[in-house]
Amino acid sequence: MPRKKTNVWLKGLELLTRMSTTRPKKKASARKTAPAKAAKPTHVAKPGTKSAKHTGNAHVAHAQPAGTGGRWLRSWHSAPPRAGHLINHLAYALYLPAGVARAMPLVVMLHGCKQTAESFAAGTRVCRLADRSGFAVLLPEQAKTAHAQRCWHWHGDHAQSEAPAVASLVDAIVREHGFDRERVYLAGISAGAGLASVLAMRYPWRFAAVGLHSGPVFGAATSTMSAMSVMRHASREEPVHLVDAALDVAVHPGMPAFIVQGELDAVVARRNAMQLGMQFARVNRLLDAQSELRVGEIRSYSRDAVAYTDYVKAGRLVVRVCVVRGLGHAWSGGDPSEPFHSDRGPDAMSMMWQFFRRQRRSAAGAMA
Repeated sequence: MPRKKTNVWLKGLELLTRMSTTRPKKKASARKTAPAKAAKPTHVAKPGTKSAKHTGNAHVAHAQPAGTGGRWLRSWHSAPPRAGHLINHLAYALYLPAGVARAMPLVVMLHGCKQTAESFAAGTRVCRLADRSGFAVLLPEQAKTAHAQRCWHWHGDHAQSEAPAVASLVDAIVREHGFDRERVYLAGISAGAGLASVLAMRYPWRFAAVGLHSGPVFGAATSTMSAMSVMRHASREEPVHLVDAALDVAVHPGMPAFIVQGELDAVVARRNAMQLGMQFARVNRLLDAQSELRVGEIRSYSRDAVAYTDYVKAGRLVVRVCVVRGLGHAWSGGDPSEPFHSDRGPDAMSMMWQFFRRQRRSAAGAMA
């Protein structure tokens, strides 16, 4: 990205972050990232740690998240290089709950700007939930060399984003550990939710459902400048038209979606959440090309300081949009000691898992 555009992006991001009602309370600790240059994947284990082989890379044990009983592993994945790049390393953390068994579900978590795998795992408490519910957690991590604030590139050409590398990483991890391919789920916040939308739309056969927290509408931003506008105002175009312009809905296998948004979010406007709901209703073929309901029903109601909009087909919840009253740009029901997480509102991670666990992706690609 040209230096001038990067500076504009960072200044805009800093301005929007200061406007947010929830501010970071402490900095996440620094972690090692993937090697910048290497002819072959290498990893040197720290003294006293154990390492295990992973498709040419080494898994290294790090301090596991507090209150958990499983294994926290740190490594990096060598993905197919992008155009104009010789190497394409992607760092990640993997959490395996105690008593890990093959064919268990996998939840892929994409952090937001200024976050790390560790801070996102701690803030969402996803690993504690994994221990209770029996699923593994994969947390890809953006490198500072790719973006100074660790933001994912969710706008513009998806082939030049991190989406192909994340898809490659998911394939490698599922293959190595024997996770259930029919139960791979995806979630993200802010820029991570933006990239999760790209993956759900462009690589739908890999995931059974997606969870989006404080994420921008799909397909509206084509540059860093337009991305800032989309975050603040959502799309001026019909969201359904953006989906139809980006992909062939007729062959898309569908993607159940659970969307959470803070009512007072000053970084990503709440209108983005409503537009995302319409877009995923479209790929699940509940809405037609004119944004009119073609099958099923739309239910709107409020409960426990949350406004819900549900898209239901044949009695089955397919898309849910939750707007949490009083919440800013932060993960709902998270650990407030971590940046961009708040104890206000219901536990978003638990809500997403309850939605995920009812979804499966069959071998043929259809939803089961």
